[in-house]
Amino acid sequence: MDAKTQRLREKYAAAREEGLLERLLEVGWGGLTAAQAGRIGGRMSARRRARGKER
Repeated sequence: MDAKTQRLREKYAAAREEGLLERLLEVGWGGLTAAQAGRIGGRMSARRRARGKER
């Protein structure tokens, strides 16, 4: 799996964890508020930092 596909999977997983997956599928990425998109990005960043510490 390439990096782009992996990043997209991570985005959808983070959206699911934030309870935003259904809304995302209805309205797309552009339909999310800045706060909603920020929560998804924040969760992805936290995961990336955690993976870095595990190495």
